[in-house]
This record gives sequence, C-alpha cells and structure tokens, in this order.
Amino acid sequence: MRKNIVVAATAAVLFISGCANMNMSDTQRRTATGAGVGALAGAVLGSATGGKAGTGALVGAGVGALGTYIWSQNMEKQKREMEAATQGTGIGVTQTADNQLKLDIPSDISFDTGRSDIKGNFAPVLDRFAEGLRANVNTDVRIVGHTDSTGSDSINNPLSLARANSTRNYLTSRGVGGTRIQTEGRGSYEPIASNSTADGRARNRRVEIFVGERPR
Repeated sequence: MRKNIVVAATAAVLFISGCANMNMSDTQRRTATGAGVGALAGAVLGSATGGKAGTGALVGAGVGALGTYIWSQNMEKQKREMEAATQGTGIGVTQTADNQLKLDIPSDISFDTGRSDIKGNFAPVLDRFAEGLRANVNTDVRIVGHTDSTGSDSINNPLSLARANSTRNYLTSRGVGGTRIQTEGRGSYEPIASNSTADGRARNRRVEIFVGERPR
C-alpha cells in the first residue's frame, strides 16, 4: 500500500510541477493543479480503504478539477460590459479570488431605506446584467442582501432577504432562469463600514451579486 501511495504522490507532484512550467492560462493552471491535488488525495483514500491507488487517483483528479469556477472569455466580457454600464454609479465590479464576478451595489443605487422594491436607477444596470446572464447560461448566480444595524434583527433579516429576492425576481422577469439564482439575507451581520456614521450605514445597506461559471 505504501508503495502505491508513493507512486501516486510522485506522479501528482510531477503533474503539478509540469503545469507550472507549461504555457497555460491562469484558469487552466488552477484547474490542472486541482486535478493533481485531487489525484493525490484520491490515491491515499483509495489505498487506505482497501481500493487501488490508481483508481482513487482518477476519481480524485476529477473532483479536484471541478473544485473551482473558471474565468472564461465570456466572464471577462461580462465584467467589461458591467464596468461600462456602472461607470460613475458607485457600483463595484470585481473578479473574486475564486473566479466569480462580483457586483457590490450600494443602497443609494439599489433600494430606499426600509424598502425592498427596485429603484429606477438600478433597473438599467440589472437589464444589462441580465443580458450577460442570458448569453452565458453555464453560470450560477448568488444574490446576498445586507442592512445596517438600525432596527432589530426581526426587521433587518427579512428585509435583507426581501431585497435579494426582489433582485432575483427582476432578473427572472428579464428572462434569466430562476433555478440558476440563489438568494441569501445576511441582515446586519456583515458590515463593511462602521454603523456609527450615516456614511457607514449607507455603505452597509447593500446587495452583492456573485456570478460563477461552471467548468464544462
């Protein structure tokens, strides 16, 4: 058993090292590295449970390769489009460390205080966003609503979820499949600024939208 694990570990290390030296994109390299790490884990698990290290390595490679979102040309295109559509609005458009597109939408764009209906100047942004989602159907969407600390949890928690659901409903009304969209309400539990000032509270009242493309 030990010999099989050593062989599999050596192969995985060589595989990962080779990826670092090959002419790969960052996305391809991350996926390949995940496959190598998964292969090693699968080999150890397979041998420890009485199976063959080689078989476990193949299963582990598949799991490792699927363990991350990819940053494709479609994702880059949508990011550029959203940067153009939100220029000057205060909406943040970024690529996260795990290759998701993130839109950080402050309350002065998205919702009035204490309300969950979409504001007029938020609608055109969501229209453009929906276009990108319809063009790239191999993506998952997660919408997270937040509030400031004003009011009780019994008010803030359902309000934050209502804002996320309102955003989802708008996107589905523009042709985005509802099964692709997950919503969450975090209430006032995840502030990004101090709730002791009006400016800080305004920054905390926000909606975050994450889009991740699944490996094919």
